[in-house]
Formats: sequence, C-alpha cells, structure tokens
Amino acid sequence: MAKQILLNAFNMNCIGHINHGLWTHPRDTSTRYKTLEYWTDLARLLERGLFDGLFIADIVGTYDVYGQSVDVTLKESIQLPVNDPLLLVSAMAAVTRHLGFGLTANLTYEAPYLFARRLSTLDHLSNGRVGWNIVTGYLDSAARAMGLEQQPEHDRRYDQADEYLQVLYKLLEGSWADDAVVADREQRVYARPDGVRKVEHHGEFYKVEGYHLCEPSPQRTPVLFQAGSSPRGLAFAGNHAECVFISGQDKAATRAQVDKVRAAAKAAGRDPQAVKVFMGITVIVAPTEAQAQAKHAEYLRYASAEAGVAHFASSTGIDFSRYELDEPIGFAKGNAIQSATRQLQESAWTRRRLLEQHALGGRYVTLVGDAEQVAEQLIAWIDETGLDGFNLTRTVTPESYEDFIELVVPALQRRGRYKTAYAEGTLREKLFASSEPHLPAGHPGARYRNTPDPAPTGALHHA
Repeated sequence: MAKQILLNAFNMNCIGHINHGLWTHPRDTSTRYKTLEYWTDLARLLERGLFDGLFIADIVGTYDVYGQSVDVTLKESIQLPVNDPLLLVSAMAAVTRHLGFGLTANLTYEAPYLFARRLSTLDHLSNGRVGWNIVTGYLDSAARAMGLEQQPEHDRRYDQADEYLQVLYKLLEGSWADDAVVADREQRVYARPDGVRKVEHHGEFYKVEGYHLCEPSPQRTPVLFQAGSSPRGLAFAGNHAECVFISGQDKAATRAQVDKVRAAAKAAGRDPQAVKVFMGITVIVAPTEAQAQAKHAEYLRYASAEAGVAHFASSTGIDFSRYELDEPIGFAKGNAIQSATRQLQESAWTRRRLLEQHALGGRYVTLVGDAEQVAEQLIAWIDETGLDGFNLTRTVTPESYEDFIELVVPALQRRGRYKTAYAEGTLREKLFASSEPHLPAGHPGARYRNTPDPAPTGALHHA
C-alpha cells in the first residue's frame, strides 16, 4: 500500500514567519494574529482539510545580526512581534476534535518542573492532541535577554537537553501510576497516596525534588518533535524524537538527511521507522498552471527578499549586509544553526545569490502549478526521499491553506495518498496508526513509566 502523506500547517504566533513581506499583500490577514478568531478560524479550516496538525514555531530573542540592528526585523515584522504559542491551544482545541498541535518551546529558558505541568494541562484540555517541538535556541540576543552573557556552546545545549528530557520523563511518566486516580466519593479518596511518587533528580544541569503536579494526561508525554540536523542534534533525535523536521533543497540531499535520521534512531536502539520525518515546503496552486504562475508572480511583488536574508543572517550568525552584492561570503564556524552555516560552507554564496534564493521571502522548496501537478510533485518528494510528510508554510494567509485544501487535498485523495477521514485517538495514535497513546515500548522515555527512577540502561547517551 502506498504511503499516505502526513501534513502539518507551519505557522507562528506572529505576522512574518517564513515567507517574509507578504503581510503587505491586500488579501493577507496575518496582522490579525493577536485575535482568538484568527486562530480558531484557522483551526477549523485545517480540520476541514484533514491536516494532521498545526505546527507552531517560536523564537526567544530577536534577529539582530543583519546590519547589527533590528531595523529590518521591525519594519518587515520578521518574527517580531511574536506571542506565546502555547496559549493558543485551548481555544483551538475547543473548536476542533482531531487537529493536533505541535508547540515549540525553548528548554534552555523553561524550568522543567513547571513546563511539565503546562504540557500535561494542554494534553488534558486537548484530549491528547499535543506535541512538543524541542529546541535549545541559537540566538545570542535571547541569551542576553534572559540574563546570560551568551548562549551555551552548541553541543553543550544538547547535553542539557538530554538531561531535561530525563527530568520530564520522570515527571510525566513516573510520578503518577496509571491507577493512582480512583475518584472514590464514598471513601473520600481522589488519588491513592501509594500511587503517587516523588521525583528526585540530582544532575549536572537540574535538581528537582517533588511530585508532578498533574494526574496522567491522555498521552502522558506529548509527541516529541525535533529539528536539529548537526551530528549532535541527530544523536539527540535518535534518542528522543518521534517526528523530525528537516529543511531540504533537492531530493538527493533530502534523501541523505532522512537516511541520517533513521540511522540515528537505529544507533540508539530504536526502530528506524519509529520516527516520522517532515520537510518544510511552500505550495502555490490554482485551477490552472497559468493561473498558478500568475499568482506566484503576484506574490513575488509583495515578498521581501531582504527580509528573508536578514532572517537567514541570524540563523548563521553572519551579517550579510556587510558584503557587496557579488562579494564571496566568508564562512566562520559559529554557535548558531550548524546546518545553515554548512550550506554556506559547501557552496560559493554571494549576497546576490542569497537574495535570489529568498525571492519569495523564504528559502524553502516552492511548488507552483495546478492541483494535479502539485500532487504529483508532493508524491515524488515522498517516494524518492523517504519523507513521511510536510510542514506546509503560509504565504498569503489564509489563502494559501484554502487553496491547498480546495485543490490539492482532493487530488491526493484521488491517488490514495491522503486520508479521507480522521482516525480516532490521540495525536500519537493518529500519526503512527497505533492504538497506543503513550510513548512506545522502544522509546527510552517509556522505561520511566510508573517509576520515576528506573535502572539505567544506557539508552540515553551523549554523542
């Protein structure tokens, strides 16, 4: 049976997310991001299109590398202003039954004890439809804003993340037994004291002593997303991630990335197919190819290539504004996103080339065509790379999602490559076609279930 495509809408609680400048388009409504209606309308729309989830990115800090200022960032609203993503979930969950929510939170600045409570609360309120996109951050501006002189070194951030996950597993999986809650009115016992255990963690980065504040939620641990593609990031993904988000520019390189993700899972003793891999992609579709090309040309007139390059500058830590249009960009190892700097290292880039790449305001693969053409291209990406699905960016909102749902979804369904109805169950059960709402037995976090201090197995390791 051919693989069915998984699909998340890729968004952010701000105006400019990936394809910058398009907030100026007359049909774009992203300046309404501050209202609940903007998000509840979007959630209803995505559920009508049978999207698996709404993946909400987030950033702590500001993009201040380009021109050594936030001038372009503010003028073009490059993820600034940006509101908290987690606070959106309750409202969107209330108007949907199936749509999942992948929420980004930076563990470097979140105390694990309280963050565990927020995750459990949202998992309860959404009836098990929450995922966490684990990030460690990469902006020095965030570190300074949070009271640090600079962010920790790249690989050390992942060492800290490994320990953070251990603390969360102890809280979410081990503190409350499955049968701890009895809600016995006659005996006046809501929870059995012998079913609730204290977590005691004394590690290098965290010291936690206490009981998890929430009773077990439908998934206990939310679905775990992660996006690191450096060697250390891949080792972390191999241990922990259930879904990995990558950025690909061509099919051969994407195939290699997918293979590395699956190899990392295997090296950690997990089933390589236990990890779903998503790629970011932009789609511009219309009833005819000519109309799609015209829409693409229209969008280009509103997009800001400079804003896209300013965003990329913070991803690499390199101020591209210092370079003349055709001057080769020098590479220097930094402490930002290693995959971004590796792109510059592996090819001769100039600011002119970067501006051309960011013509639509972002650098993701862009598919332009009618419904049949787009459907065939999406299927080809899946079949030729081993991907499981896509994070679909927004261009003009909500138009880009409406077009995709009206045109591409039926074309994929006709080919048997996209679901025609939601399965029941939690987000984890839906994504993995499983009847198990909790972390699977092969996941290292599962060994913490019903015991906050399991015997060490070596499953969690540093690379």
